[in-house]
Amino acid sequence: MNGTRIDADGWTRRTVLTAVAAGGAGSLAGCLGGDGGGPDPVSLDDGQACDYCNMRIEMHPGPVGQSFYTDDPPASLPEDREDGIAWFCSSTCTYNYVLENEQRGHEPTVSYGTDYSSVDYELRDSGGATVMSAHLGAESFADLRDLTFVANSDVEGAMGKSLIGFTDRGDAESFAGEHGGELLGHGDVTREVLSALGG
Repeated sequence: MNGTRIDADGWTRRTVLTAVAAGGAGSLAGCLGGDGGGPDPVSLDDGQACDYCNMRIEMHPGPVGQSFYTDDPPASLPEDREDGIAWFCSSTCTYNYVLENEQRGHEPTVSYGTDYSSVDYELRDSGGATVMSAHLGAESFADLRDLTFVANSDVEGAMGKSLIGFTDRGDAESFAGEHGGELLGHGDVTREVLSALGG
């Protein structure tokens, strides 16, 4: 991945070339557990709290997620939640929620996560840990099934160790080469993987 590194005021910045056009997020929409498309992603910058851990999403670093339960929303979602959407402060909360509800028979129509191939992200030090910038706009999401995740790198998100997703596998490989971790596809994410991350 072509990027630059700039150190200023304690921030480490890494510019990532845009691999997915902003308008392409909707075209990546597929299904997770179903066999049809679903609603487009929404922005998560309006004070939403995570539906798994209740943390306020915009106050934390790292990848975030959202799932749409248009046909059979879990009982934990508010009845008036438009499109049966659940939103999350981290990729680990996203997968914990989705996997737990799949065990209860609730399949999301589509699930999205932050696509770090489509944004200019920043890395910074926070209390001795390296954390990654959050990107909450609708255009920064991609279908979870289209992401290659870097798991267990030295870069953290809202819940500590994270699953950092890229639609461009080469971006994921470059990130793992610099920050460690292993590459996983959507189907590789299990409760055991999340437990190993501490999530």
